[in-house]
Amino acid sequence: MTGDDVPIGRRVASWRVRRQMTQQVLADRLRRSKSWVDKIERGVRPLDRYSVIQEVAHVLRVEPEALLGQPRGTPAGTPDGVDDIRAALARYDTPEATQQTPEEAGRQVGHAWLTYQHAHYGELLRVLPGLLDAAQGARSAEVLVSAYRITSSLLVKLGEAELAWLAADRAMGAAGDDPVLAATAAVSVGQALRASGRDRLALAATLAAANRVRPQRSAGEWAVGGTLLLQAALAAAGCGEHRHAAALTDRAAGVATNLRGYDDQHRTSFGPVAVELVRVLLAAARDNSVEALRRHSIVVRREGWRWLPAEYRGAYLLDAARVYVHAGDLRGAARALVDADSVAPAEVRGRPLARTLIADCARARPAPAGVARLATLVGLTR
Repeated sequence: MTGDDVPIGRRVASWRVRRQMTQQVLADRLRRSKSWVDKIERGVRPLDRYSVIQEVAHVLRVEPEALLGQPRGTPAGTPDGVDDIRAALARYDTPEATQQTPEEAGRQVGHAWLTYQHAHYGELLRVLPGLLDAAQGARSAEVLVSAYRITSSLLVKLGEAELAWLAADRAMGAAGDDPVLAATAAVSVGQALRASGRDRLALAATLAAANRVRPQRSAGEWAVGGTLLLQAALAAAGCGEHRHAAALTDRAAGVATNLRGYDDQHRTSFGPVAVELVRVLLAAARDNSVEALRRHSIVVRREGWRWLPAEYRGAYLLDAARVYVHAGDLRGAARALVDADSVAPAEVRGRPLARTLIADCARARPAPAGVARLATLVGLTR
């Protein structure tokens, strides 16, 4: 078995032994259970959140690439443009040249949303620093909240969970007393907290925000409320509260049945299909891969599936690939990855999670069709 073939859990175990740590010591330093460490090392539980990989690597005093089986300097590092976004978030004054009317900045934000939903992340990385400056100069809460939300969503995908949380927190601050803007910002807060492994905090934040949504308000706000319920359900599953997660998803399903023909002005992509996609992920969180894959095969054939944005479908297909890997079906995982690459190439070629999944699929002998090409594209060739 060559270096790239070694499962990530085996690498964790190897480095733990080198550092002369017991499983209990590693668990204590990670503030997790010994059972969690044991399952990671045996491959029973997937280690596929980049933020968690970074946390484990920090405790083991190695680079994340050492656990991922990647040489230093491969595309797994910080993508070009993230430092520019960090600098833009650190600016509290608006350069005179960037001051625009709310209408001008709003058009830029609208274009940025389309760029995000079409999964053109490289282009978005280039324009976001200027967009943040323009949004600050526009003096519009709606424009500023949207700009911060886009920024947070992109950073989550790039494995920059802490910076994503900062952008989401800025969105909450910019929302002020506006209940709709605050609800949309809370969606980003929940996503960022979940990406950083803080499921308990994500559950509290999203559930509180969802409970503030009122039935007399617009269909758009109801869609935001439904999205918050789905985020809360995923966070509850991350906490091991599976019954709570199911109940929250049922609430979201009830909201979805009452939404017809709204224009999704808050960019949530919420609806019955979104609810069913979360049911797939909740089944996987309960370690019920059979149910998860059964639901998956049904939902991707529904009419509403193809109307979801490319970004949304590509991200979900990565999650589906993770379910296939957990079920031991590497060929199914490979199909999901190839499908994701055809829908949203940047999801596969730019996200740390995709690299881990491709490496898992490449262990099969022979490697499933399409995996070798994807491995080359993301820099995992030997």
